[in-house]
Order: sequence, then C-alpha cells, then structure tokens
Amino acid sequence: KTYLFDLCKLGLNKRLKNKNKNPLVYKERLLHELKIISEMGYSDYFLIVYDYVLYAKKNKIMVGPGRGSAPGSLVSYSLGITEIDPLEHDLLFERFLNPERVSMPDIDIDFPDDKRDMIIKYVGKKYGKHRVAHISTFGTFKVKMALRDIARVMKVNDTMLAEILSEISFYNQTINELIASSSKLQQMIAENEFVKKILDVAMKIEDLPRHISVHAAGIIMGPDDLVNYTALINGPNDIYQTQFEAEDLEKIGLVKMDFLGLRNLTIIDNVCSMVNRLVDQDFNISKISFEDEATYKLIASAKTNGIFQLESSGMRNVLRKLKVSSFIDIVHAIALFRPGPMDEIDNFVRRKFGIDKIVYPHPELKEILESTYGTIVFQEQIMLIASKFAGYSLAMADILRRAVSKKNASILETERINFVAKSIKLGHLETEANEIYDYIVKFANYGFNKSHSVAYSYICYQLAYLKTHYFPYFMAVLLSNSLGSTSLLSTYVQECLSEGIEVLLPSINISSKEFVIRENKIYFSLLGILNVGDTAVSNILEERINGKFESY
Repeated sequence: KTYLFDLCKLGLNKRLKNKNKNPLVYKERLLHELKIISEMGYSDYFLIVYDYVLYAKKNKIMVGPGRGSAPGSLVSYSLGITEIDPLEHDLLFERFLNPERVSMPDIDIDFPDDKRDMIIKYVGKKYGKHRVAHISTFGTFKVKMALRDIARVMKVNDTMLAEILSEISFYNQTINELIASSSKLQQMIAENEFVKKILDVAMKIEDLPRHISVHAAGIIMGPDDLVNYTALINGPNDIYQTQFEAEDLEKIGLVKMDFLGLRNLTIIDNVCSMVNRLVDQDFNISKISFEDEATYKLIASAKTNGIFQLESSGMRNVLRKLKVSSFIDIVHAIALFRPGPMDEIDNFVRRKFGIDKIVYPHPELKEILESTYGTIVFQEQIMLIASKFAGYSLAMADILRRAVSKKNASILETERINFVAKSIKLGHLETEANEIYDYIVKFANYGFNKSHSVAYSYICYQLAYLKTHYFPYFMAVLLSNSLGSTSLLSTYVQECLSEGIEVLLPSINISSKEFVIRENKIYFSLLGILNVGDTAVSNILEERINGKFESY
C-alpha cells in the first residue's frame, strides 16, 4: 500500500510537470482511488501490472495507451500503465473499479503482437514457473465436427457424409434443428437406418469438449503454487497451462491478466523504427501534437486505409459526415459506429453543425450532454446524470447503469421507484424524474464505454499522424504486414500510386523480406513472389551479405 502510494505520487508529479493543470484536483482524485484500491485489497494487483509494463518500456517494447475501462483510473495513468489522462477526458474511476460491486479489477494491456510472448516469459521468470500459467479453453463438438468424427469412426463413405453435411445451413445449428429444417435429411433417415444411427450418435457427443487449446490472451497468477488450485499441464513459452477455464479460475479466486497482441501497435512500432533509422533519429511517437491539422484533414477526407477502427466503408461515411477536426470527433465516431447508436448519427451530425437545435432533457444536464450535442453517447454520461439529478454516488450510478441496460421489466420498475424518490429529495418534480429515467432507459444500450473509445482513438490518431507525415514508410510497413492477402496488397499499392509513390517490382539486390524504401520508392518484398518461401529468401539475403549478385 505504501509503495503503491509513493510510486503514484512520483508518477503523478512527473505527469503534471510543465502542464497547466490544477494539482489539487488531481491529488484529491488520486487519494480517492488509492483509498478504494487499498480497501478492496488490490494494491498488489496494480504493482504487478506496473512491474511488467515497466519491464516492457525499459526493453523498448511498445505498450498500448489502454483499453476497456482501465483508462478511467488516475492510478493507472500515474503508474504509466495507461497513457490517457482521465480528468482531461472526463473518465470515471467507478466505471473501472466499483467499491459497491466487488469484482476483480481488469486491466487489459496491448503489446505488439510480435513481442507479446517476451512479456509472458518475463512474468513467468519473475514470479516463478509454478505461480504463473496460461489458461486452457476447450474446443467443443459442433455439428460438422461431430458428424465428421463419427463418420470416420463408423467408416461412413464420403458420398453419404457429403450429402448429410450439405444440409447444414448455418454455423450454430444443433443436430435437432438441422433435422427439423431439412426435408431431404428427414427422407434420408426414413430410407436408411444407418443415417439415423450416425445422427443419433453425433447428437450424444454434440457440445462435449473435443480438444484443449490456449486462451488467446489470459494468464493466471497465484499467491503460491498453482497446483494447490488447479491441475496443470505443459504449455507454450515454457509456462504451465491450467486445466480449468477462465470462468472457473476466477470463481476459485485466481486473478486473470490479459496480455493482448495488437497488430496495429506492431505497425506503429515498425514505422517509428524505420523513421528513426532513415529520417529523424529523435522522432518519438509519444511526443506528437494531438492538434495537428494535417492529420485531422486526412481523417476527415476518409483516406483511412490501414488506420485501426477507421477502415470500413461505413466508418468512412461517418468521418466524412462529422468533418473530423479534433480528437473528440474520433472518440465520438468510434462510440457511435455500432448497431443501435448508428440510428442517432444523422441527428448527431445535424446538431453538431447547427442544422437542428440542441435540446437538453433538463437544463441541469446541459453540462453533461453539451459535448455530445444533447445526446447520450457514453456510459459515463448515464452515471453522471444519475449522480447529478438523483444524488447517486458514482458507484451506485454504475450499478443503476448496468441494471437498466439489461432491460429486465421488474428491475426497471424497481430502479424507477428508487430514481424518482431520490430525485424528489433533491427538489425535482416527479414528472421530470420519470422523463429523465425514461431518457436513461432509452440510451442505456446505446451508451459506449468512453474510456475504451478515448484509448482506441489515441491509437487511431497515432496511425493517422504517421500516415500523414511519413506516408512512404507507413505504406511500406502496412504492405509488409499484409503479405498473404492479395486484395489488401492491391488496395495499398493503388493508394501508393495515387499519392505519387512508385511501387517497384522485386529486386534481387535491393528487396528483402519486408517492403523496402529507396529514394522514396518502395520495392516489393521477395516473400510476395508466388512460391518463394521464407527459407529461400533467407538464403538469398545471407548470400547477398558479401555484395551484389552480378549475374543470373
């Protein structure tokens, strides 16, 4: 507890140095968060995450700015776990860790996908092989797999199996649903007892575990030897693997840490390395301005190929409509471009540009809804409305938000009674309280986690900045990361040509495994040549160390 406090104090002072911020507001928020973390017994959890993030940064491994609700924590920002200032962006700690609803903290960290294993190996070595383990997941028998495996054991001929499988119309169908929806299958069962037997046996193994695999991101940690909690088997990275799934491990009190590999961080990392090597050795992506007009111009024009979250045609339309000109516009776009909130995009745009009048459900809510033009876009706004209008603590407001979003009729009615009663105590009319409650219910499913939206907008902006100011290097890395996808390579090559950057055929003396830049021209990768594999290219590059190839 004391060590965490000291680290946070040092970290926050460093974060606020040379910034025009009110230190008292930050100090008050930090002490509030540390008190809750200490009371919930999570000080050591934050120190463990801080430790492996620090290891990554010391070893020049890029760390994501944050994801999920963790950027709402000033403690995380002070420790360098996240890069988002929660006070600057109006993010709420209680959305991340709620003292009224005891649950495990959940800080997911993004690393470049080619360096993620280095962090996992570090954690295994630091805390001991018997205290750290990968998490198992169990692949189950789906309809196709069940039928194929049964067919192999029962020696069913390929023609009959193909006939049965051809009747499967969608992925999550059960065998009973399959039979009910297929008249052809019903006829096959009536005419052939063997077909009925195959389906009966397949039905018995349907949804049973078939094979064991490794959880995509989760690592489990324990205070002592993990065999006291779960059976273990050998896993990747010279680390054991649990034989319980994540849900069961959390039920027995073990903490899951998520180490996520993000391809877009790999792209940022590789572009920065190339820029440092070939253009500006002092360039630092963490020190770029977030008020760069040229970057916003690129995003507003929807030239967003290769930019995380902003590539789809639907999202491009949103960017054009919003005429993105500031960081918060990106945050809004990411939050709005989902099923449900999409219906509000045109209203949002009309209000933004003054075509429609901005109307607030109540004058007291103007301060909370002003930045989103009178519309609830974020979950945090629901919490703030409940806090301001009905006097809920932020922790209780988060519980209300969760409850209301489930749309359970009895819960909705109970919560309405509480909300109205609390509002009346603060001097509001019953009719007003009901109107505001209805407004919350309407937008409860629409609200997006603002912490997550801000964090991922940060990555979007960094990529857009690199594309704007270091276009050839950005495209070379993007092309290298798209090897294996003909359609993506074609799209990115066309974009290079349209921006006046030549993409040349592979050169035996210049090209490499990646796309290479020489004199502002991009040379195609040797691995992009059909039927030329990694071993052959490695041999060519090794041979080339001694000089150029002079002849065939």
